Amino acid sequence: MTDAPAVQVRGLVVSYRGRSGPVTAVRDLDLTIAPGESYGLVGESGSGKSTAAMTLTRYLPPGTGVTAAELSVAGTGVLALDTPALRRFRAGALSVVYQEPGLALDPTMTVGRQIEEVYRLHGAGRAQARARTRAAIERVRLSPAGQIAKRYPHELSGGQQQRIVIAMALASEPRLLILDEPTTGLDSRVETEIMALIDGLRAELGFASILISHNLPLIAAHCQRIGVLEGGVLVEEGAAADVLLAPRHPYTRSLIAALPDINAVRPPRPAADTAQGPLVTVEHLTKRFQQKAALSDVSFTIGRAEALGLVGESGSGKTTLGLSLAGLTSYDGTITFHTEDRRRGRRTLPRVQVVFQNADSSLNPRRSVRQVLARSIELLGGDQTVEELANRTGVGPDLLAKLPHELSGGQKQRVAIARAFAGPVPLVICDEPTSALDVSSQARLLDLLAELQDRTGVSYLFISHDLAVVRQVSDRIGVLYDGELVELKAAEEIFRHPEHPYTRSLVDSALALRQAQAPSPAPAPAPDFGGVARAD
Repeated sequence: MTDAPAVQVRGLVVSYRGRSGPVTAVRDLDLTIAPGESYGLVGESGSGKSTAAMTLTRYLPPGTGVTAAELSVAGTGVLALDTPALRRFRAGALSVVYQEPGLALDPTMTVGRQIEEVYRLHGAGRAQARARTRAAIERVRLSPAGQIAKRYPHELSGGQQQRIVIAMALASEPRLLILDEPTTGLDSRVETEIMALIDGLRAELGFASILISHNLPLIAAHCQRIGVLEGGVLVEEGAAADVLLAPRHPYTRSLIAALPDINAVRPPRPAADTAQGPLVTVEHLTKRFQQKAALSDVSFTIGRAEALGLVGESGSGKTTLGLSLAGLTSYDGTITFHTEDRRRGRRTLPRVQVVFQNADSSLNPRRSVRQVLARSIELLGGDQTVEELANRTGVGPDLLAKLPHELSGGQKQRVAIARAFAGPVPLVICDEPTSALDVSSQARLLDLLAELQDRTGVSYLFISHDLAVVRQVSDRIGVLYDGELVELKAAEEIFRHPEHPYTRSLVDSALALRQAQAPSPAPAPAPDFGGVARAD
């Protein structure tokens, strides 16, 4: 069994029953992954990436049909396992690291106890489990291990939470590690550190890995081979450099063409009207959560028809700043909107709109798209019909009768954008609106936002951890670090002449990731942020 492939799949077909009949999610998939190999699965939303990988765990929704000539992990045939054997198989042969570490961790238990549970399930005594837990935390580069073990998930940053999930996943010494979009919500510096950590652990422990991601540069930098799925069919497979530098299939070429170019300069736009002054003035904005300052004395302006990008690591205060501008959280300091209610001839608080990262959480699951847009037009005082709003925001007429769960990720986000533009709105806050989307959907969405800005003159606060995306849409870029606005200048100047050490580390990490050509580059050295100690 030690000589068996880590993964062997032949003729895999996965189907489920949709509202209009059977739907085939994966078609005739053949796949072989060697022990210790890193394999990447890429494709658009709905292409079958996660379904194919999760079939190896047999952790699929009820009613899902699975057939295969062979489906094995480390020599064990998965489809033949009964319930007790399947439970033992899941506990020892493979582990999964999910996209949202906060949802994978129990909020009522310390992270140390959660890791200890894995060792206890594998027969370790209490003292031995506690000692192994500390060693596991140290292995994923978190310190001091004893203090980290006593914390609850909400007391850790996103990067720290993901390291804990990795420690739990590796505690069972699996033969296969499935990584399902493990760095989607992380900034480029933490993303680089997390993936370098996984690469090092794979070399040390010898497990194979499947990395599922829509981030093609990430796949290129950390996978030896790549498989490209389109509509559940494996249309291309090969060495990472071969697939991404010389793609053979038109679908693969279209995915690569949709990548945002971090070196691209935003096309010239009409000059903003500066005679009327800025749209928003923020002065000494401060926000504290108990003893921690989420924002510290932040001051800046947003011009009329300007797109201001905001970047920073997880926990830097980006979303808190956006919620403050939207009036969705309390704060100290002043936020002044220089707008005028023409109907009343006096200054009023404008109807600021927010496009959130997860459209699932912001759309009413019981209302059709038509109902969502009609309600937004009513509340925002729009003078257009639902059909007109849908047409100008790229929401197809065939989607109006559907509920949110019947839409893809890109379609849901278009509905969220349409809702934000249902009436006259001076400022739209985009909080990571593209981070969960594949590159094709992301490119279409960014084009839509640029088109709507040119057409309506709206201003954007565009929050993202992806510098390539921010550079593509922003006139100026602000950098938040530990709640402080450490740098703010024209987008091109941020990339040409970053001044703060943290800004330089973000730019260097992003450029290195986007320009990666080899499948396994050497890990970048830890950046120095002016003597400030960082746990992640």
